[in-house]
Amino acid sequence: MLEVYIDGAAAGNPGPAGIGVYIRGEGKDLKVSEPIGELDNHTAEFRALVRGVEEASKLTTGMVSVRSDSKAVVSAVEKRYAKNPLHMDMLNQVLQIADEFDFFFIKWIPDSQNRAADSLARAAIRRK
Repeated sequence: MLEVYIDGAAAGNPGPAGIGVYIRGEGKDLKVSEPIGELDNHTAEFRALVRGVEEASKLTTGMVSVRSDSKAVVSAVEKRYAKNPLHMDMLNQVLQIADEFDFFFIKWIPDSQNRAADSLARAAIRRK
């Protein structure tokens, strides 16, 4: 099973934003830290989700468990719906990829359990 930790961060609303993805499991250890321009925090969180499942799909078709500290992202995936049309477009991308995995889960975790992805997202903001 791959564990995919995701986080998006923005310095302002909107402001310089970045994503962090940390994937571990099945002998893999992958870190992504990427600036993504000027965005609000929620959009950055969805962008991190998209990137996380894209990276996971390159590594496995088996079991993937995504962990996020964004209740909005987790709820959107669970309901398969996002109110914001931009977020809905990204959610549809995610669901299309997720449906290709044998098993796909998403779970909300507190910030304290998402430090690796958070630090990657914050480092990306500093790089712009």
